[in-house]
Amino acid sequence: MSITLRQLEIFIAVAETAQVTKASKKLFVTQSAVSMALAELENQLGGPLYDRHGRSLVLNARGRYLLPLAKEIAEQVNGIESTMTERNDSLEGQINVVASTTLGNYILPYLVGAFKRAHPRVHINLLVYNTSECEKMLLAGSSDIAYVEGLPSHNEDLQARPWFRDELVVLCGPSDPLSHKDVFDVKSDIRNKKWVMREKTSGTAAIFREKFKNYLDDINIVMEIGHPEAIKRAVESGAGIACLSNLCLAREVEHGWIKSLKVKGIDMRRQLQVIMRKDKVLSPPLTEFTSLCNIMSVCTQEERTCLSSPWRLQSLLARHSAGRMRHPG
Repeated sequence: MSITLRQLEIFIAVAETAQVTKASKKLFVTQSAVSMALAELENQLGGPLYDRHGRSLVLNARGRYLLPLAKEIAEQVNGIESTMTERNDSLEGQINVVASTTLGNYILPYLVGAFKRAHPRVHINLLVYNTSECEKMLLAGSSDIAYVEGLPSHNEDLQARPWFRDELVVLCGPSDPLSHKDVFDVKSDIRNKKWVMREKTSGTAAIFREKFKNYLDDINIVMEIGHPEAIKRAVESGAGIACLSNLCLAREVEHGWIKSLKVKGIDMRRQLQVIMRKDKVLSPPLTEFTSLCNIMSVCTQEERTCLSSPWRLQSLLARHSAGRMRHPG
């Protein structure tokens, strides 16, 4: 579920003040914003968190259970700013980052945001292109580092190293017969289906062709689209089925707009890569940024829950920051 940090902060404020009016003044937001955030949180968690007594809101058993968890998460997130900034408040400079579509839209913005809060004097340019364009920008010197989904070209001037793994899944609309299944069986489900595909130059499309190389003759491509968001909308409308990274599907799956199916018969995991020029000298800001991004390997070990939930990712980053403060260098 897409619980936000702001919802938790509002929940805590209402618990401490027992009134929407007082909570809104404490947080400098409108009463309607507090009421809406609280209602959304209760809806996402499947029931009320307070008992209403006139104008007062008193935590019920569910609310009392959530309160210490919410406070712990909020404290960990706030710790990013205090611990990392205290250690590196003098860090400054510029980093030029380029990423392929899925990573650039669904993972890097959270990492860049956390880094910027800790290092406000470091300017970061984040651009999003497909994998081949990312490599061209590295070779031209217009980007310092690339995070990509596609297979590296093995250019002798570039070096690639593993980052973390994600998994490609099949997605279908809520009215598709496949929506009643939990897995996509390649042998029985691939025929007589219309496919909405990423453009041929994308890393996701290249991986898909490699994974499905024994079944390409059975795939009827009716549309090619250059962005995951447009593909999801096409699938939702019933135009066909598609194959995308599980990193970009969380909200749509939670709301029931599309169905995500693990693939049976093919290992759909893929290795994501970090690419730089071999002769690249890492500046202090770039060294710190790559260190922060390496936390995604830990995130994978935690069953990827942080990859589809910003506040869990922020909690992980806070724990990582606290650990670095205890063991600097």
